[in-house]
Amino acid sequence: MQGRSPGLRSPRRRWLAGVLSAATVTMSLAAAAPASAEPQPTQAASGAYVDHIDKIDDRRWDVSVYSPSMDRVIPLQVVRPDDTSVPRPTLYLLNGAGGGEDGANWLNQTDILGFLADKNANVVIPAEGMFSYYTDWVNDDPVIGRNKWTTFLTSELPPVIDSALGTNGINSIAGLSMAASSVLDLAIQAPGVYRGVASYSGCAQTSDPLGQAYVRLVLEMMGGIDPQNMWGPYGGPGWGEHDALLNAEKLRGLSLYIANGNGLPGPHENPALPRTPQASPLLDQVVVGGIIEAATDVCTHNLADRLQELNIPATFDFRDVGTHSWGYWQDDLRNSWPLLSASMGL
Repeated sequence: MQGRSPGLRSPRRRWLAGVLSAATVTMSLAAAAPASAEPQPTQAASGAYVDHIDKIDDRRWDVSVYSPSMDRVIPLQVVRPDDTSVPRPTLYLLNGAGGGEDGANWLNQTDILGFLADKNANVVIPAEGMFSYYTDWVNDDPVIGRNKWTTFLTSELPPVIDSALGTNGINSIAGLSMAASSVLDLAIQAPGVYRGVASYSGCAQTSDPLGQAYVRLVLEMMGGIDPQNMWGPYGGPGWGEHDALLNAEKLRGLSLYIANGNGLPGPHENPALPRTPQASPLLDQVVVGGIIEAATDVCTHNLADRLQELNIPATFDFRDVGTHSWGYWQDDLRNSWPLLSASMGL
């Protein structure tokens, strides 16, 4: 177990759990084709296929893939490798609660394109998934419709991406906030699909009061959505099946990078820094983002304790400062890249 892990006293755990449950907030093997050649639409055994591809430039593509399980076309933002002369691996990179649909996404909020300029991985970012937890829902939801994201991301999509982009079939996955929980669960639900997992500011636990309070904060308070449409009744087996703390043994053998701040303002709360139009007001980032990050910090320490009990290696980065915001997630991607890169054989 690597990284800094300051101890948490139980009063702090109880206080943060109380803050969370009481909070009301507004709150990604043939060689790749040359850049000049169009990839051929590919249909997987599942029935998924490339609907169309829009090339923004040689490196940035928008790829739309039909999902049979959700019966709709899912848009994906793709960054191609610097060198496509040989097949390259794929990093699936997930957005937070807005699913990237609200403009708060990796492309708009970070310097990811510049960072990836010399990197040799395909990076695939779903541009949908708002309030979905990127999981398979037991019921269609009246607000966000049909969600079968585990099926799509682990079964339908990878063969299509592998063929369309000429990858080498090696995958890792990373995500932030809501999706920081999802990436751990996706790896648990689909053994062998991913080699590395990076989780930034998430809550791995879902079935205990603290974990359920966090899920309800995201879905009920932020999205006006009934979480029971996702995994069934509270306290039912579905919530335990998707709890990474309860299923932590299934993370063994993966390359794991897990990061969290402690909720205190830090370098990215500097009023002099430029802010994107989609960014939260600085006061909300400090107050609301501070409360949320303090809560996920408790969850992340719980995960660190559990993996240590099981003697499962993982790299934890517990930052001394940091709110629930994009500047820190940009840093997290950079800091986790060596581990992710190694997991993909780069």
